[in-house]
Amino acid sequence: MDATTIVRRAVLVVAALNLGYFGIEFAVALAIGSVSLFADSVDFLEDASVNILIALALRWSAPQRALLGKALALILLAPAVAGLWTAGEKFFTPIAPAPLPLTVTGLGALIVNLGCALILARVRDHQGSLTRAAFLSARNDAFANIAIIAVGLVTAFVWPSIWPDLIVGFGIALMNADAAREVWEAAHEEQKTAKA
Repeated sequence: MDATTIVRRAVLVVAALNLGYFGIEFAVALAIGSVSLFADSVDFLEDASVNILIALALRWSAPQRALLGKALALILLAPAVAGLWTAGEKFFTPIAPAPLPLTVTGLGALIVNLGCALILARVRDHQGSLTRAAFLSARNDAFANIAIIAVGLVTAFVWPSIWPDLIVGFGIALMNADAAREVWEAAHEEQKTAKA
């Protein structure tokens, strides 16, 4: 089995896992009014899209993959924008999310993202910025999920307020923006190398 086939299988498995958990997390986010869960659920949908695009582009030429890498960097910004939008709306309904569903859903998301990160860690050095985008996304999502679990615990036992959820929602937005920058830079370097 060649490296491209191994990478394709890995990203398709990750896409399926992300798509499946998106539905769960999105439903819970809407039910409890959580900014951080909403931002993370949109991120699951974005990750599924990114991995499907990667699977389609694996046999493309290096310049074409570099262009797709730049497009993926822009796609990585979608959860940031969605999270900021939801945070803005939260100011008009300042009710803290229910801590137990927030914590349990965050824990489920962490398990899914750790599994995805482990799958992608084995192939992250193949296909340049494409697999790098997928790996960084899964890795960052695991960090975000740890923060979401912390928000649930803090909201339950320390500070029953909208602020822990809003702070983590903003943090997830910033982390996605930084991953987008890193993928853009890697794709730009690939583009320069392909032209040389």
